Amino acid sequence: MSNTPPTIIGNIPKLPAKFAAWIMSLFLSCLMSGMVSLINMLVNVGLINGFWVKWMVSWAVAYPVVLIVLPLVRRLTAVFVDMPK
Repeated sequence: MSNTPPTIIGNIPKLPAKFAAWIMSLFLSCLMSGMVSLINMLVNVGLINGFWVKWMVSWAVAYPVVLIVLPLVRRLTAVFVDMPK
């Protein structure tokens, strides 16, 4: 048996566990903030010229905000939830 490292797709290796917070924040900001800002912009301004650039800027702000806020949210969650040690 070969001891090959786990891969994502094809030969792209998975990232080490130390990057989990960065990747989780990326997905969280994309899925939550990205969708909310997309729907909000569509409702308020419609499909205007430069729509996708403006939407990407709003998501680009959301990612660092999630990185900053996520540790606080984890601590607040631990106040209300009996977290395992």
